[in-house]
Amino acid sequence: MADAYYLVSDLHIGGDEQLSTVDFLEEFLAFLRDLKESEEDAELLINGDAFGLWEFTEVEGVAKFDELLAQYPELFEQLRATGESVQITLIPGNHDYELAAYDEYVDRLAEYNVDLEQAVSIERDVGEYVIHVEHGMQEDPHNRIPDFGNPYANPPGYFVNRQITSRAGQLSDRGKYNWLKDIQAVTPMTQIPDWLLSNYFYREMSAWLRYASLPFLLLFNVGVAYVAIYLLDHFDIWSLPLNAFQNVLARFGPVEGVVDLFFAANLVIVGLLLVVSIPLYILFRDVRATLHRFGIVRSQREPNDESPYEARARSVFQSDPSVAAYVYGHTHRASLTTVEDRAVINTGTWLKRLRRVEPLIGVLPPVFYASFRLNYFRITAGDDGSVVIEYERIPTANPDEETVLQRVLTRPPSPSVPIPARTVVDPDAERVETSDPSKRRAER
Repeated sequence: MADAYYLVSDLHIGGDEQLSTVDFLEEFLAFLRDLKESEEDAELLINGDAFGLWEFTEVEGVAKFDELLAQYPELFEQLRATGESVQITLIPGNHDYELAAYDEYVDRLAEYNVDLEQAVSIERDVGEYVIHVEHGMQEDPHNRIPDFGNPYANPPGYFVNRQITSRAGQLSDRGKYNWLKDIQAVTPMTQIPDWLLSNYFYREMSAWLRYASLPFLLLFNVGVAYVAIYLLDHFDIWSLPLNAFQNVLARFGPVEGVVDLFFAANLVIVGLLLVVSIPLYILFRDVRATLHRFGIVRSQREPNDESPYEARARSVFQSDPSVAAYVYGHTHRASLTTVEDRAVINTGTWLKRLRRVEPLIGVLPPVFYASFRLNYFRITAGDDGSVVIEYERIPTANPDEETVLQRVLTRPPSPSVPIPARTVVDPDAERVETSDPSKRRAER
């Protein structure tokens, strides 16, 4: 039993072509160096998706490990060095599920002082309590492994990943901004169509076409309102709005003709869109119903992505009252909540995060702001028998990839929900304490 446990997940290191880029490599190497120099009796637990083995499509089986060594020699040498001082334990996630399917991976990783446990979950003693750690893919119907350990028992997400994510890595550098490789950062996956449309409009579309259509898109809502008041006047229902509007325009002199021409064009465009939208809507509903039958698209009325994990945590707590913390990853959203005086921890991801923001006006595509939330949790036993959970964010600059137009049309997203810097749980005493998340923890 170690004195301290460090937990990270969802690094997704590796993949074809552009997916081989690791934006946070220097920060992760620094994190490993700090662990080596800490002189703690500690264990680093990587709870799944350390590697992007699904994202390799040119090689199979354990040959993927050779690709990882070739791409990231510095990383594996640092794992070897850190593992001499701190135990490093890795469990498979869905993206590196092959770690559970081939025993050769155990020996290959052991050469670099990494202990691979080919299990869905592991547990560690923390004082009088236990922490339960798993990746979380088994609570996701699209990525649940049906026969854990069988190399051919791949979930639907595997085939989607091979056809979409890996292909995106191969094609990404053909774009103007090399953005397609970030498809892994789009969560939930149902936002991928909107993300593709956004990047096409703001990055790939010809500049003259983008800026020619921009006035119509910005003032589309105004144009629809103009069509409505025009129809009210045309059918002798209510003429006051149109007369008032024309009186306002008359004050601008020659500009009135330009505005009238613009709204006339908008009237034609709105009419065409209405005509086209009816059959497209019918087709969309039918396609969506088909995808829903196959389980590819979820109903909007289904619970949020985190609810299965809360249910799973309750099940773990009920089956073993000594478990003080349930730890998972997979969803890429770091969090710490409490259930029945116990902790539920999502270790998040070190990948780039994309947050959707709607434009302030018009009917323009959404903007996806890029950021990083490099983080880890540290769990120790308190002097009073409690379990102490500390949360640390590693400072790093955000990518700053948004174009000028994207920034002009939107407001930056609000900060992420803060996670307490220090949380103390003691189930037997029915006690949970949290500290101010704005303060850095004082003890180590």
